[in-house]
Amino acid sequence: MDRRDFLTASKTKKKTPLKPVQFVKPARVLSGINPYAGQWTTNEVIHLLKRTMFGAKKADVDYFLGRTVSQSVDELMNPTAPNPTPPIKEYVTSTQPGTPDTNIAQGTTWVNDINNDGTVQSQRSASYKKWWTGVLVNQDRSIKEKMNFFWIDHFGNESSDIGNANWVYKQHTTIRQHTLGNFKQMVRDITLDYGMLRYLNGYLNTATAPDENYGRELQELFTLGKGPDSKYTEGDVKEAAKVLTGWRVNGANYTTFFDPTRHSTANKQFSSFYNNTIITGRTGATAGDLELNDLLNMIFAQNEVAKFLVRKFYRWFVYYEIDAATEANVITPLADIFRSSNYDIKSVLTTLFKSEHFFDIANQGCVIKTPMDVVIGSMREFEVNMPLATDWDTNYGHWNTLYSWMINMGVNLHDPPNVAGMPAYYQEPAFHEIWINTDSLPKRNQFTDVMTNSGYLRNGFRMQFDFTKVAKTFSNPGNPNDLLKDALNYFYRIQVSPQTMAQMKTQMLLSNQLYDYYWTNAWSAYISNPTTANFNTVNTRLKDLFRYIMNLSEYQLS
Repeated sequence: MDRRDFLTASKTKKKTPLKPVQFVKPARVLSGINPYAGQWTTNEVIHLLKRTMFGAKKADVDYFLGRTVSQSVDELMNPTAPNPTPPIKEYVTSTQPGTPDTNIAQGTTWVNDINNDGTVQSQRSASYKKWWTGVLVNQDRSIKEKMNFFWIDHFGNESSDIGNANWVYKQHTTIRQHTLGNFKQMVRDITLDYGMLRYLNGYLNTATAPDENYGRELQELFTLGKGPDSKYTEGDVKEAAKVLTGWRVNGANYTTFFDPTRHSTANKQFSSFYNNTIITGRTGATAGDLELNDLLNMIFAQNEVAKFLVRKFYRWFVYYEIDAATEANVITPLADIFRSSNYDIKSVLTTLFKSEHFFDIANQGCVIKTPMDVVIGSMREFEVNMPLATDWDTNYGHWNTLYSWMINMGVNLHDPPNVAGMPAYYQEPAFHEIWINTDSLPKRNQFTDVMTNSGYLRNGFRMQFDFTKVAKTFSNPGNPNDLLKDALNYFYRIQVSPQTMAQMKTQMLLSNQLYDYYWTNAWSAYISNPTTANFNTVNTRLKDLFRYIMNLSEYQLS
């Protein structure tokens, strides 16, 4: 009993219950969006490229080392390469009379050909996914391909449900057109996209039978999200559905059009979340466009739109967890930029990638690679040789192999499990940890093992990792210590212990010998006289080394 308790012991006193101890989780990162002013080394360049592209090729790393942080981000955000040529008919169709698709010759594109045959569309769907895989492998030195994938996942259309590869490809090109442009315009265009109208039943939405699918997902998944400040109501979903009535699709020419006879001309009353906005019902041929504009203006006037999208950007490109400090120091100011730029995608991402927060050491090497980063990233980082573009049959065959491996690991291009997209980007609390499980992790190792050992042979062309080619690009490959250091710097985002490095060197490069010259002599012999025997000596050791590197857990981090 302390002195105060002793002096008051005889008095009746109401006891105050003890409050439970509150443990506040410390902020993970305190940095904000001020421009990054730290060092610009291989480490920082690799971090930037692995987050903005699929893989960081050494040639790209060397290229951006010759530029500043600001110059590098500006170049990544301003792609100059032309759009990829469209997918082609690489599949075989019957030549029997009456067989559809015979008017399209193999090796030419099918994207402008109207064809509603189910078998043909199935073949074209496979062609589209092979083609997209090839586009990812051959991406230019920019963020464009990663952003294109981001948006296709954001809008979450399942191509298998759309059921027509022409419509899917058209949606792909619509998104590609806006991938670094204006988000509001992209939402408008995707609202009237043929595939979207089919996927979420917009083409069935009429005044007499309003369909709420798209009106709901427009708010819940595409613009406002489901955060605590996104307080639209069920009534808002119903009113949005009425605004969107009357849009139809023409299966004869793959176009969309507005039918005023199917449009609800009533006034649409929205909730207090939207300041009790009334969208005036209209008639005539322009009613659909005018009311759609009103709807989007109303939605995009809400602060939560910018915050919702910036949080998605953050989880894709930085880290999956957003704590209070990150919300205040990063999300809120970036959302302000997004809104003030009238939803210009490039403006907000440029600020993010130039920020001290993005390059914060806590944000490096902290996310699990996606299946695309494993498959496409390794193809690019090991600079795997591919056939000439004119050899489309061999290319499409190999792209199909890579696409199939991505499916095995958990990603089916343009076919997420549902309209919400891939769970790893939204499913709390696991997020990116979903990529790794007892089924997918062995398959990641199987892919790199096969590409290390035998690769894949098609039409006499072998797609395979070439580690001697990789080693030659390093600063001093004849020294096993320098070679190992370079390999780990380029292919790992976190450091390994000196003991692990010593083990790698001794067991793989030195073949369990004690002295470094066992590798140096073998490498020198190969460089001076690249006979089959000399090549096999160094290649076998390099295969053992890189197979080991890729099979450790550190390789799965980006």
